[in-house]
Amino acid sequence: MNLPRLRSRARVRSRAPLTLAVPAVLAVAFLLMPLVGILARTEWGDLGTHLTAPGVTQALRLSLLVSFWALGLSLLLGVPLAWLLARVEFRGKALVRSLVLLPMVLPPTVGGVALLLGFGRRGLLGPWLEDTFGIVLPFHTSGAVVAATFVAMPFLVISLEGALGGLRPGFEETAASLGASPVRVFLTVTLPMVAPGLAAGAALTWARALGEFGATITFAGNLPGTTQTLPLQVYLLLQDSPEAATSLSLLLLAIAMAVLVGLRGRWTAGGGPGRVREPMRGGGEEEGGEAATAAPSVAVAGADEKWGLHADVSGYNQLTLDARPGTTIAVVGPNGAGKTTLLRALLGLTPRAHAELRLGERDVTALPPHRRGVAWVPQEGALFPHLNALGNTAYGLRAQGVRRADARREAQAWLDRLGVGHLAHRRPAQLSGGQAQRVALARALAARPRLLLLDEPLAALDQTTRAHVRHTLRRHLDGFGGVCLIVTHDPVEAVSLADRVLVLDEGRTLQDAPPAEVTRHPRSPWVARMLGRNAWPGTAASDGTLALAGEGRLVVADPLEEGARALAVIAPEAVSLHREKPEGSPRNVWPGTVREITTAGSRLRVLVTSGEAPDLVAEITPQAAVELGLVEGAGVWTSVKATEVSVVGL
Repeated sequence: MNLPRLRSRARVRSRAPLTLAVPAVLAVAFLLMPLVGILARTEWGDLGTHLTAPGVTQALRLSLLVSFWALGLSLLLGVPLAWLLARVEFRGKALVRSLVLLPMVLPPTVGGVALLLGFGRRGLLGPWLEDTFGIVLPFHTSGAVVAATFVAMPFLVISLEGALGGLRPGFEETAASLGASPVRVFLTVTLPMVAPGLAAGAALTWARALGEFGATITFAGNLPGTTQTLPLQVYLLLQDSPEAATSLSLLLLAIAMAVLVGLRGRWTAGGGPGRVREPMRGGGEEEGGEAATAAPSVAVAGADEKWGLHADVSGYNQLTLDARPGTTIAVVGPNGAGKTTLLRALLGLTPRAHAELRLGERDVTALPPHRRGVAWVPQEGALFPHLNALGNTAYGLRAQGVRRADARREAQAWLDRLGVGHLAHRRPAQLSGGQAQRVALARALAARPRLLLLDEPLAALDQTTRAHVRHTLRRHLDGFGGVCLIVTHDPVEAVSLADRVLVLDEGRTLQDAPPAEVTRHPRSPWVARMLGRNAWPGTAASDGTLALAGEGRLVVADPLEEGARALAVIAPEAVSLHREKPEGSPRNVWPGTVREITTAGSRLRVLVTSGEAPDLVAEITPQAAVELGLVEGAGVWTSVKATEVSVVGL
């Protein structure tokens, strides 16, 4: 490979057109020139004298006081507002967002006039504030804080709203399913995960408040020691001492540049919550939110308690579920069948479907998700990136009021059972997909739920690890007093873990039976294919054959009543392959072409397409394939005995 040539080509591709490069360079020069002017005109020898003058130090102290108070007020009001705009749909949302943006485009002096008319002594609220609380904002330091907050808070709201909008709700939903109240979820999951956006917004808010001029002088005046901040001091010095004004301008410029450089280096260059960091050796559990000894917000399943399930689900899903304590139900079906929607309805997390849910003797329909005692493992795991594996696993126990040491001990035990105990101090970004999935499973099991919902919990594991985790999960489910629903596409999981298999199609129950019954008589083409069978839907004809939905006819041993819809199931090992048209007993014979040959353990699966029948999969030995000279594209004949066809009425 010629690296110099590749680099040369890369340089050619990245070269900007001249018609764009010239205006861009002029724009940079236009923005840079005022800054160069400040640097060129600064009296460097007198810089220390200018910055330590009594009036300047007084203005600096006042500016810091005003800017930090404005930041605090912005955090107090702006964080809830950003959350509301990001997470709640309500009438007038566009108007509220416009009001947030308005101070950014409004001339500062106009903003000051508006503040006077709203909070001044003759404004709308000013007289009431003065008569009731004795508060007079204009020409007071508090007025400077209000003016700075008015122009700076939008930076915090916009930055945090964007961070909240980019946060997958699955993290917060999972925390709620583990028993965390909305306030605890916000403090221990939402805020830590949007910390980069919050910090960036806070830094910009503080910098903007520090540099505020127009609204402050219009609303709060220019009183030394009271409202005369650094920008106002610069304005006054320009008239009497331009050199000192330049030195102060340089100070404000340096602060602004430091904030921007800090933001660029720390937050927008990969320092978000997904970044790999050193593991937190202290365990990583959250300590915010409710007190560690608070009473649990949800009753959890004890060792000797039993919780049956009854659910009437309406909406997109239309079905009724009844299960005795200790039952495990595998939920299967094609994409879009409503499997995940069913789980979310039981959690109370989706408007698409509603579940009238009873666990044991308790109706939990009206309860919020965090009080239902329903834990789930979503497809992506949704491990909290700011907590290590131990902190993630202990989260549900801590949310339920378990003491920190006890929660850590039990969480470590669950991690050990699932074979990831040695990874307890690693963050999710430092775990492989399989390891993260096992931690997510441990977290749900440790939460002691009444109802356990697992959405493809073993999908990310390799075969060896999957067998180990499956065995551990089966052992836990054998002693579990509640009900477990497992969404899976793996027939081994459905058969080995479940007592029943619930087959869904378009949100409705197609089959609900023990695994052996579903295996012998699948009522869904998708399930039959999942089990490795050929599945052909059709309609019974008058001559006793089955008119296939695609094309062709199938001779069956046990004809159905004419017009009945049915599913013909043919095991791959019941399909015979021939290089010549067979003679004798087979009554179903079609010519075809080999399209694909794949391995299935010690045997080969051969996909044959035909113009006279649907695609058909045959399973043969490698030796038979050699004897037949099978290769992709080869012409073959397929045959199936009528007695090898299982017909299930639909």
